[in-house]
Formats: sequence, C-alpha cells, structure tokens
Amino acid sequence: MIVEFRDRLARLLGRRPPEMQVAALCLDEASGRVLLVTSRGTGRWIVPKGWPMPGRSLAGAALQEAWEEAGVRGRAAACEIGRYRYDKDQERGFAIPVEVRVFPLYVESLAEDYPEAEQRRRRWFSPQEAARMVAEPGLQQILRALPAAAGS
Repeated sequence: MIVEFRDRLARLLGRRPPEMQVAALCLDEASGRVLLVTSRGTGRWIVPKGWPMPGRSLAGAALQEAWEEAGVRGRAAACEIGRYRYDKDQERGFAIPVEVRVFPLYVESLAEDYPEAEQRRRRWFSPQEAARMVAEPGLQQILRALPAAAGS
C-alpha cells in the first residue's frame, strides 16, 4: 500500500519509472512444483532474478539468472506471465523501486555445480507453499495463480 502511494506520488511529481529486472519462475512440468532459491543477503526465499543483459532477450536473461543462481537448465517461455514490484536495497543504504518481469522456465535439469552454489540454497515447493514463502505480494499473486501441484 505504501509502495503504491509512493509510486503514484512519484508519477505526479514526474519521476522516472522504476528500474526493470527479469525473473525466472522455475517450474517442474510433471509435478507443477516451483523452485525457489535463497537470496545471498538475507536468506529469504526468492525466484532467480537480475538485470537485463545486452545481447539477450528478456527471457534469455531470466534463463541465465536461473543458471547462475539455481543451476537450472531448461526452456524459458518468450512471454512473461506477470510482473511485480519491490524495493531493492542498495549498498549506499537506500532502496530503489524495481519492476520485475517474470518468465516461466520449464526445468529440464539441475546442476550440482553452478556459479552461486556455495551462496544459495534451493528447494521445490507447491505453488501455494511458494506463495507463502516469498515476501513480495505481487509475486505471491503470480504464484497463487498457478495450477496446484500434482499430488499436493
């Protein structure tokens, strides 16, 4: 609610739109489960995400983030399935508003050795469980809109 008020006020005052990130919503097609990873700073459960990358589509950048943060290999859909906003803490002690575009990624394999393996944990959840584990209300809505996991 505060974020919405701040964003509306900023638009009225002429501030530029929020920064953009891309995220991979890692899905197991067979079970309907969602793979979450922990953030490096706080250890909260999140989806792999990061900044757009030159030379890659937004979905391609999301796929790269899924590899780096979770060791996921798979197929990223070209179309986003939703967006959410959050405030990204900066090293200088303030936060910037970020809009995250979420792309479904269908997991084909998980590597044990990947760039951030020593810095993060990963775990499968049903969509409803995942929605309870993440902090961002917009991401919770995206997760709750997914079909229920098979056998849950």
